[in-house]
Amino acid sequence: MTAGPTLFADGILDASVTAGVARLTLAQTAPDGKPAAAGQLIIPLVQLPNLVNGMAGLIKQVEARMREQQAQQGGSPGDAAAPSAFRFG
Repeated sequence: MTAGPTLFADGILDASVTAGVARLTLAQTAPDGKPAAAGQLIIPLVQLPNLVNGMAGLIKQVEARMREQQAQQGGSPGDAAAPSAFRFG
């Protein structure tokens, strides 16, 4: 666990690059169903590919775990519900 702040986001509201720094305004779905700013992720542009590749790798791992879980349950791929929890190292 990290000692830093925890931020929930379910989307990106805005993105920009200025002076070699990428700024992503993260969004949360508000009670009215519209996106609302939740915070900003600021990352050096040279590190952005590493972040994106890490996220893509995480998606692949999640998909593989979901396929494994579905195979164990013996259903069709469209029946898979998101697993309640698992951890990646």
